Amino acid sequence: MTGTLDAHVVVDHAGLDVRLTLRPGEVLAVMGPSGAGKTTLLDAVAGLTRLDGGHVDIGGDRLADASRHTPPSRRAIGLLGQDPLLFPHMTAVGNIAFAARSAGSSRADALALAEEWMPRIGLPDLGGRRPDQLSGGQRQRVALARALAARPRLLLLDEPFSSLDVLAAAQLREVVRDQLHGTTTIVVSHTVADAHALADRLLILEHGRISQEGELREVLAAPGTPFAQAVAASQ
Repeated sequence: MTGTLDAHVVVDHAGLDVRLTLRPGEVLAVMGPSGAGKTTLLDAVAGLTRLDGGHVDIGGDRLADASRHTPPSRRAIGLLGQDPLLFPHMTAVGNIAFAARSAGSSRADALALAEEWMPRIGLPDLGGRRPDQLSGGQRQRVALARALAARPRLLLLDEPFSSLDVLAAAQLREVVRDQLHGTTTIVVSHTVADAHALADRLLILEHGRISQEGELREVLAAPGTPFAQAVAASQ
Protein backbone atom coordinates (compact mmCIF):
# COMPACT_ATOMS: atom_id res chain seq x y z
CA MET A 1 0.00 0.00 0.00
CA THR A 2 1.72 3.16 -1.17
CA GLY A 3 0.58 6.73 -0.80
CA THR A 4 1.09 10.35 -1.65
CA LEU A 5 3.84 12.07 0.31
CA ASP A 6 3.28 15.69 1.28
CA ALA A 7 6.07 17.00 3.47
CA HIS A 8 7.63 20.23 4.63
CA VAL A 9 10.75 19.22 6.53
CA VAL A 10 12.29 21.81 8.84
CA VAL A 11 15.22 20.70 11.02
CA ASP A 12 16.94 23.69 12.57
CA HIS A 13 20.23 22.13 13.67
CA ALA A 14 20.86 20.95 10.10
CA GLY A 15 19.69 24.18 8.49
CA LEU A 16 17.15 22.11 6.55
CA ASP A 17 13.97 23.56 5.04
CA VAL A 18 12.57 21.40 2.22
CA ARG A 19 9.12 20.87 0.72
CA LEU A 20 8.40 17.52 -0.94
CA THR A 21 5.42 16.14 -2.82
CA LEU A 22 5.39 12.67 -4.38
CA ARG A 23 2.55 11.00 -6.20
CA PRO A 24 1.74 7.35 -5.40
CA GLY A 25 4.35 5.14 -7.07
CA GLU A 26 6.65 8.01 -8.01
CA VAL A 27 10.42 7.71 -7.53
CA LEU A 28 12.35 10.87 -6.60
CA ALA A 29 16.16 11.02 -6.68
CA VAL A 30 17.83 13.45 -4.29
CA MET A 31 21.38 14.55 -5.01
CA GLY A 32 23.59 17.17 -3.41
CA PRO A 33 27.07 17.83 -2.06
CA SER A 34 28.24 16.40 1.25
CA GLY A 35 26.60 18.17 4.17
CA ALA A 36 23.62 19.36 2.12
CA GLY A 37 21.17 17.59 4.45
CA LYS A 38 20.20 14.57 2.33
CA THR A 39 20.38 11.95 5.09
CA THR A 40 18.77 14.31 7.60
CA LEU A 41 15.89 14.75 5.16
CA LEU A 42 15.31 10.99 5.01
CA ASP A 43 15.73 10.60 8.78
CA ALA A 44 13.10 13.28 9.39
CA VAL A 45 10.62 11.66 7.02
CA ALA A 46 11.29 8.24 8.58
CA GLY A 47 10.86 9.59 12.11
CA LEU A 48 14.46 9.16 13.25
CA THR A 49 14.82 12.95 13.55
CA ARG A 50 12.13 15.21 14.97
CA LEU A 51 10.77 18.17 13.03
CA ASP A 52 11.22 21.72 14.30
CA GLY A 53 8.58 22.90 11.83
CA GLY A 54 6.53 21.79 8.87
CA HIS A 55 4.86 18.40 8.61
CA VAL A 56 5.02 14.90 7.13
CA ASP A 57 1.80 13.49 5.65
CA ILE A 58 1.46 10.15 3.84
CA GLY A 59 -1.79 9.25 2.17
CA GLY A 60 -3.46 12.11 3.99
CA ASP A 61 -2.33 10.89 7.43
CA ARG A 62 -0.41 13.44 9.53
CA LEU A 63 2.64 11.61 10.90
CA ALA A 64 4.61 14.54 12.22
CA ASP A 65 4.69 18.27 12.72
CA ALA A 66 6.30 20.60 15.24
CA SER A 67 4.16 19.19 18.08
CA ARG A 68 3.48 15.64 16.87
CA HIS A 69 5.90 12.76 16.35
CA THR A 70 4.75 9.33 15.22
CA PRO A 71 7.46 6.75 16.08
CA PRO A 72 9.30 5.19 13.12
CA SER A 73 7.81 1.77 13.84
CA ARG A 74 4.30 3.13 13.26
CA ARG A 75 4.95 5.05 10.03
CA ALA A 76 4.94 2.09 7.58
CA ILE A 77 8.08 3.53 5.98
CA GLY A 78 10.95 1.34 4.76
CA LEU A 79 14.52 2.63 5.07
CA LEU A 80 17.53 1.03 3.39
CA GLY A 81 20.98 2.56 3.74
CA GLN A 82 24.57 1.58 3.03
CA ASP A 83 24.52 -0.90 5.93
CA PRO A 84 21.77 -3.53 5.44
CA LEU A 85 21.40 -3.96 9.24
CA LEU A 86 20.18 -7.54 8.97
CA PHE A 87 19.62 -9.55 12.12
CA PRO A 88 22.84 -11.62 12.36
CA HIS A 89 21.23 -14.57 14.14
CA MET A 90 18.50 -14.99 11.49
CA THR A 91 18.74 -16.55 8.05
CA ALA A 92 17.99 -14.53 4.94
CA VAL A 93 14.47 -15.97 4.84
CA GLY A 94 14.09 -15.31 8.56
CA ASN A 95 15.00 -11.65 8.13
CA ILE A 96 12.43 -11.18 5.37
CA ALA A 97 9.76 -13.13 7.25
CA PHE A 98 10.31 -10.95 10.33
CA ALA A 99 9.36 -7.87 8.30
CA ALA A 100 6.25 -9.53 6.90
CA ARG A 101 5.22 -10.60 10.41
CA SER A 102 5.72 -7.03 11.63
CA ALA A 103 3.31 -5.89 8.89
CA GLY A 104 0.63 -8.25 10.14
CA SER A 105 1.13 -11.49 8.22
CA SER A 106 0.70 -14.81 10.01
CA ARG A 107 3.81 -16.85 10.70
CA ALA A 108 3.03 -19.28 7.87
CA ASP A 109 2.18 -16.53 5.38
CA ALA A 110 5.29 -14.54 6.33
CA LEU A 111 7.51 -17.55 5.77
CA ALA A 112 5.87 -18.31 2.43
CA LEU A 113 6.27 -14.70 1.34
CA ALA A 114 9.93 -14.70 2.36
CA GLU A 115 10.54 -17.84 0.34
CA GLU A 116 8.91 -16.17 -2.67
CA TRP A 117 11.20 -13.17 -2.34
CA MET A 118 14.46 -15.13 -2.64
CA PRO A 119 14.22 -15.88 -6.39
CA ARG A 120 12.85 -12.37 -7.01
CA ILE A 121 16.08 -10.88 -5.67
CA GLY A 122 18.23 -13.39 -7.53
CA LEU A 123 19.14 -15.58 -4.54
CA PRO A 124 16.91 -18.65 -4.94
CA ASP A 125 19.21 -21.07 -3.11
CA LEU A 126 20.55 -18.86 -0.32
CA GLY A 127 17.52 -18.49 1.93
CA GLY A 128 19.04 -20.61 4.69
CA ARG A 129 22.23 -18.58 4.99
CA ARG A 130 22.91 -16.07 7.74
CA PRO A 131 24.20 -12.57 6.89
CA ASP A 132 27.82 -13.47 7.64
CA GLN A 133 27.58 -16.16 4.96
CA LEU A 134 26.51 -13.68 2.27
CA SER A 135 28.45 -11.11 0.24
CA GLY A 136 27.80 -7.40 0.65
CA GLY A 137 25.67 -7.28 -2.47
CA GLN A 138 23.69 -10.33 -1.36
CA ARG A 139 23.04 -8.79 2.05
CA GLN A 140 21.73 -5.63 0.39
CA ARG A 141 19.37 -7.71 -1.76
CA VAL A 142 17.98 -9.40 1.34
CA ALA A 143 17.64 -6.01 3.06
CA LEU A 144 15.70 -4.70 0.07
CA ALA A 145 13.34 -7.69 0.18
CA ARG A 146 12.90 -7.22 3.92
CA ALA A 147 12.00 -3.55 3.41
CA LEU A 148 9.46 -4.32 0.69
CA ALA A 149 8.01 -7.37 2.46
CA ALA A 150 6.75 -5.01 5.16
CA ARG A 151 4.53 -3.38 2.49
CA PRO A 152 5.74 0.18 3.16
CA ARG A 153 3.71 3.19 2.13
CA LEU A 154 7.01 4.89 1.36
CA LEU A 155 10.49 3.49 0.70
CA LEU A 156 13.60 5.54 1.51
CA LEU A 157 16.93 4.51 -0.05
CA ASP A 158 19.99 6.25 1.40
CA GLU A 159 22.90 5.52 -0.94
CA PRO A 160 22.30 1.74 -0.74
CA PHE A 161 24.72 1.01 -3.60
CA SER A 162 27.68 3.14 -2.52
CA SER A 163 29.48 0.46 -0.47
CA LEU A 164 29.32 -2.11 -3.29
CA ASP A 165 31.72 -2.71 -6.14
CA VAL A 166 30.72 -1.53 -9.62
CA LEU A 167 29.30 -4.87 -10.77
CA ALA A 168 27.36 -5.56 -7.57
CA ALA A 169 25.96 -2.02 -7.57
CA ALA A 170 24.79 -2.33 -11.19
CA GLN A 171 23.14 -5.67 -10.45
CA LEU A 172 21.39 -4.34 -7.34
CA ARG A 173 20.09 -1.31 -9.27
CA GLU A 174 18.40 -3.71 -11.67
CA VAL A 175 16.88 -5.68 -8.79
CA VAL A 176 15.60 -2.50 -7.14
CA ARG A 177 14.13 -1.21 -10.40
CA ASP A 178 12.38 -4.51 -11.06
CA GLN A 179 10.99 -4.92 -7.54
CA LEU A 180 9.69 -1.45 -6.63
CA HIS A 181 6.36 -2.22 -8.39
CA GLY A 182 4.82 1.21 -7.87
CA THR A 183 6.21 1.81 -4.38
CA THR A 184 6.56 5.52 -3.67
CA THR A 185 10.30 5.99 -3.21
CA ILE A 186 12.96 8.57 -2.39
CA VAL A 187 16.51 7.57 -3.32
CA VAL A 188 19.44 9.62 -2.07
CA SER A 189 22.52 9.10 -4.18
CA HIS A 190 25.85 10.62 -5.15
CA THR A 191 25.81 9.13 -8.65
CA VAL A 192 23.64 10.01 -11.60
CA ALA A 193 23.56 6.33 -12.60
CA ASP A 194 21.17 5.65 -9.70
CA ALA A 195 18.88 8.47 -10.79
CA HIS A 196 18.84 7.25 -14.40
CA ALA A 197 18.11 3.67 -13.33
CA LEU A 198 15.35 4.41 -10.84
CA ALA A 199 13.95 7.93 -10.75
CA ASP A 200 11.18 9.89 -12.43
CA ARG A 201 12.26 13.22 -10.97
CA LEU A 202 15.47 14.74 -9.64
CA LEU A 203 15.86 17.13 -6.72
CA ILE A 204 19.13 18.98 -6.13
CA LEU A 205 19.67 19.83 -2.45
CA GLU A 206 22.29 22.39 -1.48
CA HIS A 207 22.85 24.02 1.91
CA GLY A 208 19.60 22.56 3.22
CA ARG A 209 17.48 24.05 0.44
CA ILE A 210 16.19 22.88 -2.93
CA SER A 211 18.28 24.55 -5.62
CA GLN A 212 16.62 22.76 -8.55
CA GLU A 213 13.85 20.21 -9.05
CA GLY A 214 12.03 18.71 -11.99
CA GLU A 215 11.80 15.83 -14.41
CA LEU A 216 15.11 14.00 -14.51
CA ARG A 217 15.88 14.74 -18.15
CA GLU A 218 14.91 18.40 -17.81
CA VAL A 219 17.19 19.01 -14.84
CA LEU A 220 20.13 17.24 -16.44
CA ALA A 221 19.58 19.07 -19.73
CA ALA A 222 19.51 22.51 -18.10
CA PRO A 223 21.44 22.37 -14.79
CA GLY A 224 21.01 25.56 -12.81
CA THR A 225 23.93 25.49 -10.34
CA PRO A 226 27.61 24.48 -10.49
CA PHE A 227 26.80 21.29 -8.57
CA ALA A 228 23.95 20.40 -10.94
CA GLN A 229 26.28 21.10 -13.86
CA ALA A 230 28.83 18.67 -12.40
CA VAL A 231 26.10 16.04 -12.03
CA ALA A 232 25.00 16.53 -15.65
CA ALA A 233 28.59 16.34 -16.86
CA SER A 234 29.10 13.01 -15.06
CA GLN A 235 26.52 11.17 -17.19
